[in-house]
Amino acid sequence: MVLLSQLQTTVQSNQSVEYQCQANLNLYDSPDLTALATQAVTNRQLRVVSLPFDADGQGAGAAVQVRLCEDNYPGWLPLEDLDLIEPAETPYEAIDLTEAEIRARIPSVIAYAYATMSQPNYYLWGGTVGPNYDCSGLVQTAFASAGIWVPRDSYQQEAFTQPVALEALIPGDLVFFGTPERTTHVGLYLGERCYIHSSGKAQGRNGIGIDTLSTEGDEISRAYFQQFRRAGRVVSSFS
Repeated sequence: MVLLSQLQTTVQSNQSVEYQCQANLNLYDSPDLTALATQAVTNRQLRVVSLPFDADGQGAGAAVQVRLCEDNYPGWLPLEDLDLIEPAETPYEAIDLTEAEIRARIPSVIAYAYATMSQPNYYLWGGTVGPNYDCSGLVQTAFASAGIWVPRDSYQQEAFTQPVALEALIPGDLVFFGTPERTTHVGLYLGERCYIHSSGKAQGRNGIGIDTLSTEGDEISRAYFQQFRRAGRVVSSFS
């Protein structure tokens, strides 16, 4: 069990200690813990970067700020969940993968995405732990299941990938949607103009489904296709 006093010593001495999640954890986007930012599946590693009080131990709060080691993603962990992290036995080390190695693992990525449809689910903002995902959470988790790390959010994933022309898409590529200014949605291309994604309730299927990159699909497919920005290919693993 990790105690707050132990964390205080670690943070104040600028020690870079990594902790391993002993259960699936929710991480929030602020110390108020009102909105989910992301989730950390069991065995992921994180670093504590700030505490709910100052160097003199003044102040109070309900969470510590952390960053996940694999993608450096920030979030706030409730104090009550400190007993669900333990010091990691070994530091996290990114694995460099060649583009060829990544291509060889793409069938596993796609198989994982397909498998998520086998149980009831709904769209969950911040969701990366099944059965409920947001769009980029599904993509990140599907790639992570094959040992490939991509950034957490859709706009980060877009910047991370190598641009691909629509007519050159191959299975495993990512397709991005949004406005001219910013990507807001992502899906995993399956082939034959189809892609799998977790879409919301306001515009989408409130969960994981398959849509088409076409003006001839159903209303939901057409709505997304009108917002298509570009496609990208994962050619490296995040590190």
